[in-house]
Amino acid sequence: MPEARFTLLNRTTGIGANSYLLEIGDTRVVLDAGMHPKEKGQASIPRYEDLPHDSLDAIIVTHSHLDHVGTLPVLMRDQPSARVFMTPATCALADALLHNSVNVMKSQRAELGIEDYPLFTHRLIDKLLPRIEPRDYEKPFDLDWNGSVKGTFYDAGHILGSAGILLEGSSKRIFYSGDIRFEDHALIKGARFPDLAEETLDALIVETTRGDSPRPSSFCPQKERARFINDIERCMERGGSVLIPVFAIGKTQEVLTMIHEAMLDHSLRSAPVYIGGLSTKMTVVYDKFSGSTRRSSPNFKILRDMNPITGNRRGRRPIPLERGAIYALSSGMMTEKTTSNGFARGFIDKPGNMLLFVGYADPDSPGGKIRAAQPGDAIRLDPELPEISLNCGVKIYDFSGHAPRNHLLDFMKTADARKTVLVHGDPSALQWFETQVERAVIPAPGKTLAL
Repeated sequence: MPEARFTLLNRTTGIGANSYLLEIGDTRVVLDAGMHPKEKGQASIPRYEDLPHDSLDAIIVTHSHLDHVGTLPVLMRDQPSARVFMTPATCALADALLHNSVNVMKSQRAELGIEDYPLFTHRLIDKLLPRIEPRDYEKPFDLDWNGSVKGTFYDAGHILGSAGILLEGSSKRIFYSGDIRFEDHALIKGARFPDLAEETLDALIVETTRGDSPRPSSFCPQKERARFINDIERCMERGGSVLIPVFAIGKTQEVLTMIHEAMLDHSLRSAPVYIGGLSTKMTVVYDKFSGSTRRSSPNFKILRDMNPITGNRRGRRPIPLERGAIYALSSGMMTEKTTSNGFARGFIDKPGNMLLFVGYADPDSPGGKIRAAQPGDAIRLDPELPEISLNCGVKIYDFSGHAPRNHLLDFMKTADARKTVLVHGDPSALQWFETQVERAVIPAPGKTLAL
């Protein structure tokens, strides 16, 4: 029987430049092509040097976040014969994200002196984009030209266009989850995966992001959403403004949907809502797919129906701070040189304002440091600029795009795979699942694992 093998192409175990080599018989497929958000230059790229030039049959991208698609042009350039597959929405979002990434790398080259940047150019993206073959959910397709392995995308419920993929061929059946959320968001529906246990599943490759801690048993998504809206309303009632740091893809659109629906049912007063330039680009894509993807509000178009005040990246006009306004600005971690970071300099020192965190923030990021700070602490938003006193209110909410660990554990046990390969998690998360799931394994970077 032909063998199946898995190799972790991440440079370290954990979350970062997510990329995996999967060999099913003679068919070689790379799953995702991420860029490490905390590394710079060549260190941010997966172990592509382990892949001989032009040796892949296919490249699969599960969704358009930077840690899954950020180095796709590098991999496609090195693998000119590989077919490239993703959902139509992921293709549209990835196009916008990668072009923005070129701009960021050019700035970092000038500001930080990183000679390797940019890793790719606008011209290269435009040249490679026609190679991408978009595929819809739940419609099988051939991965290789010989038709020896088939793939089928299934909605992973993480962000617009996100997918898990079932790979079948050479007497093997393997499922890669991508990033998953099973519960519905405010805007998009939760995952819709097949019954993986109806036939023998040789391997389940699965994310473990939230495995390091349980979600409280008392948690209720509806109550969390109500708490978020109530906090915005109370702040504006006192004459303050609200800053919500968001990721441009996913969090921006979910937050805007919650605010829009709260204004419609009058649980939140009408107020100006500002978003940045990159978030605007991504929201255009979300609206484009409003009628063709699984949605809680299928015909809702954010820019048309909500009419937020959108950023203009070309003009780079400063966003005005006004009383009683809502600012949903990227990045979610308030990284240096981003819109949310720059805006916060004139915001967090004002006692009447509120800073609301709706997603993950790395402890070493400016957002992470604010979350760990006490009122009145001095915050260094940018190492090149003076500290700012944290006088505004700070609240944290759980609107994660990732499934909590009890949902992931149920999914793994129900799938009942012959081998469960644990990826995309911090060491503590990986280790917890390894103790809970039979036949689970944590792959080591660069080491081939027989499936």
